[in-house]
Amino acid sequence: MDTMKTIDASFAEPEQPERSPVLSSSAMGILIFIVTELMFFASLISAYLIISAVAEAWPPEGQPRLPVLASALNSLVLFASGFVLFRGYRSFISEGHSERSIKLVRLCLCLGTVFVAVQGFEWVRLLSYGLTMTSSQYGAFFYLIIGTHAIHAIGALIGIWCLLSKLRSGVLKQSSFQAVLFFWYFVVGIWPVLYVLVYLS
Repeated sequence: MDTMKTIDASFAEPEQPERSPVLSSSAMGILIFIVTELMFFASLISAYLIISAVAEAWPPEGQPRLPVLASALNSLVLFASGFVLFRGYRSFISEGHSERSIKLVRLCLCLGTVFVAVQGFEWVRLLSYGLTMTSSQYGAFFYLIIGTHAIHAIGALIGIWCLLSKLRSGVLKQSSFQAVLFFWYFVVGIWPVLYVLVYLS
């Protein structure tokens, strides 16, 4: 009997090690959410292109012009934040809850906050110059498209702030970091499209 057990054991398939998924469930959920948001932005962009194409003058006469240069410089701040968060993610993978990871995530949070704050300041100035949601279709689309992006940016910043809190407490999981990273990449990645479309049209 012992011999038979030995023979059976020798022909038994070796146990396969458990493989961790390439993407966590939270990261996959964020990616699905991003796809739906891309379709939403695509609908806004399509409507904007149609209205601007049939308009006699775009932007309309009498409406203030957008701060192209200031927004371009502010865009560099947003791009830098995306690069910094990527470095923070790489640092977290290799070093865990290290001081370097904390500093990089904190820097990303600061840069993202600066971007949103500058955008808000530009909005206040544009409102004072007469560009409002009701002043023209141009104003309505500007605040709708850029405002929607700002809402996403604020939501992502809240996610980064929560990420930073967990990182400081030493309880952050890689899956959570990955999900926030993807969402911030979405905010950073779609901005050049909106900038060219709205500010340079």
